Amino acid sequence: MESRSMLRLFAALFSLTLVAAACSSSSSDSAGGSDGGSDGETVDLVQGGGRLGDVQAAGTLKCGVNDGLPGFGQVDENGVYAGFDTDFCKVVAAAILGDAEAVTYVPLSAEARFTAVQSGEVDVLIRNTTWTATRDGNEGGNFLFPTFYDGQGMMVTKASGLTTLEDLADANICVQSGTTTELNLASVFNGRGIPFNPVVFESNDQLRPAYEQGQCEAWTSDASQLAAFKSAIEGEGGEDQFIMAEIISKEPLGPMVADGDTEFAQAVNWAVMASVQAWEFGLDSTNIGSYSGDDPNILRFLGKEDGFDPGIGLPADFAVQLVTQVGNYEEIYNRNIVPIGLSLAGSPNDLWTNGGLMYVPPYR
Repeated sequence: MESRSMLRLFAALFSLTLVAAACSSSSSDSAGGSDGGSDGETVDLVQGGGRLGDVQAAGTLKCGVNDGLPGFGQVDENGVYAGFDTDFCKVVAAAILGDAEAVTYVPLSAEARFTAVQSGEVDVLIRNTTWTATRDGNEGGNFLFPTFYDGQGMMVTKASGLTTLEDLADANICVQSGTTTELNLASVFNGRGIPFNPVVFESNDQLRPAYEQGQCEAWTSDASQLAAFKSAIEGEGGEDQFIMAEIISKEPLGPMVADGDTEFAQAVNWAVMASVQAWEFGLDSTNIGSYSGDDPNILRFLGKEDGFDPGIGLPADFAVQLVTQVGNYEEIYNRNIVPIGLSLAGSPNDLWTNGGLMYVPPYR
């Protein structure tokens, strides 16, 4: 009797298990079926939102840039864009599309740049933009490998005799709105108890003439920007300028793409990093296409190792394309940044093997 009772109990439990499994299967099918429920959406989000394919289908990369910053992003009277950041737009286009010139440049102000990424107006933002915690968390964007390590400085006329931040007590200081520069200025000066008067401008096109006309005793910005404008002002016959030695912030600058598309983010990231890896391997625009050695690491990097596919959505020879057409990191830096007075050797932007911060993961 007891044995039959136990059998009936096991049979009942087994039946309940089957019913529960059927209900679970039915619920999953319903959630993921006709209305494209959450399970399918999660997989799509993790695997990629499709922008890589969209860019390839369009045949052009929409790149958000600065059009008024010497050395980094400028446009001439013929509408030709040039600069360090715009060269990295070309790097990404060469990697994804095989054509460094397949770029649609979208000039953006500091205040409009994040909205342009969020709305899809641009595929990637490469515009002297600092990677910070709040921007990473609140601006709907994904910051990638830094292309330039910078820091905020202060520029004054040499004739002023001002040499330290404390010398700027009660001074009018020109600063661009919508930037980390504006926030850092307030934090550092208030933290040290130095009274100051911020004079805010939306763009450098407005800020520079105001500074040169004496509306501000000082101009604060990334040290690289100050070096660029110092060179431009003095080169055009303006007053000699002095950039103070003290750097008051960390400013890692690099590309930003919209959140939620891992595939596209990886493609942009590895394109940018390939320019650094080529430099480390001793490969540049003059020799990468003719490499005939047998180093397996280099052969893999050049797409010459049979069967190797890292799964990042780029052609096997993407590194060859971008370095041949645009150059390695050192070439890009020397072409754009050295002319504004910033040496590569000994800077944070030098290779890690030279004591700098340029260090990329292995391509294997």
